[in-house]
Amino acid sequence: MPQHNPFSDAGGGEEPPVFTARITPHRSLSQRGLALLLGFIGAVGLVTSIPFYLVGAWPVLGFMGLDILLVYLAFRYHNATARAYEEVFLSRIALLVRAVNWRGQSREATFNPLWVRLEREEHPEFGNEGLTLVQGRQRVELAQCLGREERGDFADALQSALHQARR
Repeated sequence: MPQHNPFSDAGGGEEPPVFTARITPHRSLSQRGLALLLGFIGAVGLVTSIPFYLVGAWPVLGFMGLDILLVYLAFRYHNATARAYEEVFLSRIALLVRAVNWRGQSREATFNPLWVRLEREEHPEFGNEGLTLVQGRQRVELAQCLGREERGDFADALQSALHQARR
């Protein structure tokens, strides 16, 4: 799907992007995998609750069903949060960061590429702990859903693109 260029003006003129990125949280469990996992949990719950039912402790069946329902709701929420993303658009005239949460609400921040700086929070043992765009008093954290190594790679690419945009 082609991305909309936020740097186009009403007159049809367009500033070409130097760098664009869309950052999404990683989810390793597919819908089929979720169905298999819930089926397995349900089967284990049923097998373990049958002896309780046979000795007259039938409420255990309800509690096992409640456990399965809670696991399902937790995974459903987890998968819903995967709809969140961040977009970064950089041209020679502006740097736009758009963060959209899992409910579809978005926040935007615009920076001047000549004045913005990318701050990295580095840990000697663990690597990149955080990225923040700073311009004056405006601060925006970036790429929080990425792992440390991926965040470092993203920071290197964005820093290189910022240097290119400043030339």
